[in-house]
Formats: sequence, structure tokens, C-alpha cells
Amino acid sequence: MLKFIPGILLLQVITIGLVLIAPTNLSNWGWLRVAVPIVVAGLLTAFWFGSLSAHQRKDDIDRLKERYAREREAIRVNAERAKTRLVRQAHQETLQAVRRSDRRANIRVGLAFAGAAGLGGFLILMQFMSLGLLTLAGAGGALGGYLWRSRQEKNKLNLPDGIPPAPVIGAPPRRPKQITGDEP
Repeated sequence: MLKFIPGILLLQVITIGLVLIAPTNLSNWGWLRVAVPIVVAGLLTAFWFGSLSAHQRKDDIDRLKERYAREREAIRVNAERAKTRLVRQAHQETLQAVRRSDRRANIRVGLAFAGAAGLGGFLILMQFMSLGLLTLAGAGGALGGYLWRSRQEKNKLNLPDGIPPAPVIGAPPRRPKQITGDEP
């Protein structure tokens, strides 16, 4: 608003100056000598005010765009942080659930293998040597395989990002699909 005060004051000074300079008797068309310069000065002042308001409006729009861009960026950053936090939390919960189920499974499997080993020992004591040794060897081999697979699964969970898991032994290697010109 303060930008318009100099223009208003200048227009008033021009109008007062023209009225004071004008002759005292304005006959017939003499008043046009006073009115035309006042109208011209008013039109020039109006164009000046229009230009000032257009520049002020453009500056306000630019400031608003900049402020909204900062707010939009802050919202994006906060959303990304929240998303990362949720992913991290979900990952932790998944790891806890896997560890919990692994512990439960390990206890059950351990009891089963202990029972099988106990049965094998009992059979050896009862003079069923071959059946007892077979039971102990089978339980030991199954326990070894279970521990090996458990270690593989644990290593899969602890891999850093971007490193593919180790291939499973016995699985055929992946080959890229060959592109021929015959396919649609």
C-alpha cells in the first residue's frame, strides 16, 4: 500500500498546480486546457499503479510458490522418513517373529533328535547293535542337515542390501533368456 502513496501525492500536486495556473475566467472551451492535462496525468498514474500492482502480485505469487514448494518438500521428506521408519519396524518385527519361531522349532527338533538318540542308545544297550547304530547315525545326519539349513537361513536374513543370497547347493544356475528374432 505504501508504494501507491507517492503516485497519489504526485497526482494531487499536478492537479493543484494546473488549477492554480489556470486563468480565472474559463469561457467556452477554456476549461479543456485544465481538464485534458489532469485527465492525462490521471491516466498515466493509473497505468503506473497497474504496473506496480502487477509486479506486486507477481512477487506475491512467486513467494507463495516458493513457500508451498518448501512445504511440499518437507512433507515428502517427512513421508519418506515415516516410510523408512515403518519398513525398519516391520523388518524388525519380522526378524523377531522368525527368531521366535526358530527358537520354538529348534526346541521341538532338539527334543525329537534327543529322543531318537535316546532310542538308539537304548537299542544298543538292549543288544540291538545294528538297529541302534542305524538310529544314532540317522539322528546325527538329520541333526547335521537341520543345523546346516538353519545356518543358511540365518545367513540369508543377515545379508547387507544389494548382495544376492548364496545359491542353494544342487539348484541349477540361472541363465539369461536368449532373445531370438523369431519371437513376436
